[in-house]
Amino acid sequence: MKAADGMGSTEEKQPAGSGRPTSRDVARLAGVSHTAVSFVFNGRAEGNLSPATQERIRQAAAQLGYRPDPVARGLRRRRTAVIGLVTDEIASSPFAGRLLRGAMETAWDREHLVLTVDSGGDRAKEDAAVAELLDRRVDGIIYAAMSLRRVRVPEGLHRTHSVLANCLPEDDSLPSVIPAERAGGRTAARLLLEQGHRRVAMIGGQDDIASVERLRGFRDALRAEGITVPKEWVPRTGGEISSGHEGALRIFDGASADRRPTGVFCYNDRVAAGVLHAATRLGIAVPGDLSVVGYDDQEHMAAYLTPPLTTVALPHRAMGEAATRLLLDSIDTGRTPPATTRRIACPVISRASVGPVPTR
Repeated sequence: MKAADGMGSTEEKQPAGSGRPTSRDVARLAGVSHTAVSFVFNGRAEGNLSPATQERIRQAAAQLGYRPDPVARGLRRRRTAVIGLVTDEIASSPFAGRLLRGAMETAWDREHLVLTVDSGGDRAKEDAAVAELLDRRVDGIIYAAMSLRRVRVPEGLHRTHSVLANCLPEDDSLPSVIPAERAGGRTAARLLLEQGHRRVAMIGGQDDIASVERLRGFRDALRAEGITVPKEWVPRTGGEISSGHEGALRIFDGASADRRPTGVFCYNDRVAAGVLHAATRLGIAVPGDLSVVGYDDQEHMAAYLTPPLTTVALPHRAMGEAATRLLLDSIDTGRTPPATTRRIACPVISRASVGPVPTR
């Protein structure tokens, strides 16, 4: 079959009575050639059509409710306008929605859809998911992890454009987008230092990357002010509410007001919740006697604690956006980005759990 106007378009093959407007309908309404309509919707209008003609075509398309056929456009570009998003256990994470929204909205703005598969942490499922996405000719794949860690790169991921989000490749073979955890720890320390606190502690955490980096940044900022945190004021008790409660009791129970911290940085918001419970049990007012900084800005939690928690937010939405932009730029240029790590800033969410150092 001869291609209309030499454009190779397949979008005119609509069944009779389908009711879907075609680019030829737009051309007739706008009083222009079919080629002119193709130029507008294929990004080739600049230099070929006047701004007035372009606007007339767009108005006609809007009036008819016309949208370019993504299948036809994909055939011309040898692309599908779909990217894959493979995750480990992110569907069960309280932050999943933010990362997914960031990825999907960024992709949508660039005329792409996101096909998401959650493996439940099963390596075999991850490999199978990547294989299925490749079979469906997705333009590229993002692999996202629930928590910051080094990951085995799923089999097949190197066969297409790929970016990691919230994780690092064990073999350093792919670009990744992660939170700036060390800078986040420095930010938490400054929140306390700016309020005059000098006796400070960090409660919770374990031996994961986030714990190590947050503590390192926390100590960086304190060291710059000549402050050293006693070892016993850095209990590595874990990442749950019970961990915060346990760590706080270790430091505060039985200690006089002049011999205990006036500020606490918590590994995450769950730990901070445990610290707040312990403070209530011990009769320590927050923020009057003790300032508490969390980390994560966990939805449905941080804002509803008593008092509402000042916290350093994990930038999940921004990570989803940045990883998607990096992937789509790679797809557009056809060039694989270098296997570098991009760190996204962790913003402060100020609420009511931090106040001036007590003067009594």
